[in-house]
Amino acid sequence: MELIADILLVAGALGAAVYCHVLAGRLSRFNDLETGVGGAVAVLSAQVDDLARTLRAAQATANSSTGSLDALTDRAEGVAKRLELLVASMHDLPDAPAPPPPSGPVFRRHPSESVEGRT
Repeated sequence: MELIADILLVAGALGAAVYCHVLAGRLSRFNDLETGVGGAVAVLSAQVDDLARTLRAAQATANSSTGSLDALTDRAEGVAKRLELLVASMHDLPDAPAPPPPSGPVFRRHPSESVEGRT
């Protein structure tokens, strides 16, 4: 009986060793940097770094654009105030006199006459 128990124990140990060897192979393929999940994680990590760099550049550009837009808005408000003052001062000016009628004879062409009909 002991011999049968020892044989079963050795068979179980060999089965466990084969099972561990198969799992180790699968795990090494899983973590492979070229084709496995390890490669996908490495690619995603590089993309996250690129995205963070791009985001920082976009934020810097947005901040500088905001500053220049604020300056332009302030300048436009100043110009608008000056224009309002100019328009308000135009109401105080007297009306311009009507131009005098032309002196001398005025020649007008009748609508029935045309240049093409005089050939």
